[in-house]
Amino acid sequence: MDDIANRADRGAAGGNRPVGVGRLERAPASRFRRFLSLEDFDRAARRHLPWMLYGFVAGGAEEEVSLTESRAAFEDYAFVPRVLVDTAGRDTGRDLFGTTYKVPFGIPPMGIGALIAYRNDVVLARAAEAQGMPFILSASSLIPMETVREAGPSAWYQAYVPGEKPRIAALVDRVGATGFGTLVVTVDVPVGANRENNERNGFTTPLRPSLKLIVDGATHPNWLFGTALRTLVKHGMPHFENTDATRGPPILSRDLTRATGFRDRLAWEHLDFIRSRWPGRLVVKGVLSADDARRMREAGADGVIVSNHGGRQLDGAIAPLRVLPEIVEAAGDMTVMYDGGIRRGGDVLKALALGAQFVFVGRPFLFAAAVGGEAGVRHAAELLRKEIDRNMALVGITRLDQLVPSGIRRIRA
Repeated sequence: MDDIANRADRGAAGGNRPVGVGRLERAPASRFRRFLSLEDFDRAARRHLPWMLYGFVAGGAEEEVSLTESRAAFEDYAFVPRVLVDTAGRDTGRDLFGTTYKVPFGIPPMGIGALIAYRNDVVLARAAEAQGMPFILSASSLIPMETVREAGPSAWYQAYVPGEKPRIAALVDRVGATGFGTLVVTVDVPVGANRENNERNGFTTPLRPSLKLIVDGATHPNWLFGTALRTLVKHGMPHFENTDATRGPPILSRDLTRATGFRDRLAWEHLDFIRSRWPGRLVVKGVLSADDARRMREAGADGVIVSNHGGRQLDGAIAPLRVLPEIVEAAGDMTVMYDGGIRRGGDVLKALALGAQFVFVGRPFLFAAAVGGEAGVRHAAELLRKEIDRNMALVGITRLDQLVPSGIRRIRA
């Protein structure tokens, strides 16, 4: 599968058309017949990627308690299905901020994805457009936001902002000038997390050449030639393109630490400042407190994403599913979205039943891009959509707005 996934595309992109991701995106669905669930992409990526990159994506902070709990929380709930219900004509669509998407899930921001999959952010943006789902571009991406938005006109942009109003203003102005309609501000990264697994695997940002790094890449030739060298030949050394108003340092750099700024100074006054300067839709990501959600609503946020950053920040932070209902209650008419631990269609339905308007699914789509390009992402999205559709029939509903808390029951404390 890895050989297929990384064959060179035929012909360079021209004009306004984004670069393709290889022959696989035009391959028939039979190429993916062995991929039956999102976890299958995880297993394939483990073989395809150098261990330092796979560990960076799959791992969490410290003992990975929060990472594990985010997934385990779904086991606390069980469905209470209704029978003898005519479930023909099921609709997996979902409205979000006035847009009707074909599915109730999207792709959240994931940094430095272009190291994992060739032209990753363009790939995800194009796949999301094709599948009728939202995509959020990460501030830590390695492809200019202007290029990505051209590939996915409905994409959102996610920012890591420091507590410095001049830098915030310049970035917000650039995002607006690029044409993004939705700005997502991540607020749970005041400092970098203690990701010991990255240190053990030899992964750092910036990347620092070492014998271990060279051997890891050389022993994964499909990634080496299909992603790393292909990127260097076609696009040069990747840079952090979107963290600030101007281009950031290259991925091989010793200046990245200084470039992140004073995120630990970010405070409520800065959220108020962003709201006053940003005319579009404002979403806050990384919310685990009902009190914080209430205050964000009062500050004029249009929505929040309940998330513990995939278990990658504070180890020991509560699983987002466990606080979702109380945040929904505190949010009032503000839109509440969910991110964390979703791997199955049943997980999506449980989060929606607990009050989320929409959900986001991260790692599986990044792994799908790594092993299958755009076609892999589209196949992964279709697998999840089919699981949702099937489970809707088994639960006894035809529309997602028929999901209610009484349709699931908490079976574990």
